[in-house]
Amino acid sequence: MDAAARIADMIAPTLEAMGFQLVRVKLIGAQRPVLQIMFERETGGAPHDGGVTVDDCADVSRAVSALLDVEDPISGAYRLEVSSPGLDRPLVKPADFERFKSFEAKIELARPLDGRKRFRGRLKGLRGDAVLLADEESGAETPLPVAEIATAKLVVTDDLIAAALAGRPTAAQ
Repeated sequence: MDAAARIADMIAPTLEAMGFQLVRVKLIGAQRPVLQIMFERETGGAPHDGGVTVDDCADVSRAVSALLDVEDPISGAYRLEVSSPGLDRPLVKPADFERFKSFEAKIELARPLDGRKRFRGRLKGLRGDAVLLADEESGAETPLPVAEIATAKLVVTDDLIAAALAGRPTAAQ
């Protein structure tokens, strides 16, 4: 298990106890690495819930820093970055492709499929071990094997912005 996966396993229960869920842990760089932690509110599967505040980031940063200080999973100095995934969030887990069904995404495969590695289109959910994508380029519904996905993220579109705004409380609430 790599360092990012060990850290994810270590911090996920704390985030869950705080009412958040872990989106991704990524360790970037070698000399002075950056430990990126993305989290969001527990949504119960809804696409958006109003987002994460700066105070949430500060609270998570303090909690995660305390765990990292005790466990010391990274040797040497590193920088900790704590953030929400944002609108153009990475799609990391298979459930993300179902959760964000009908939204536009960019997906890059580790190996070419029918001569292509990069795909863009509307998510149609999951079928078995494949993400279904209404592929912009071919116009067809294309199954992309989950195991072959190197990176995937949402594309900021008007409907994604509308869904995010619909989940935010207004000043009167």
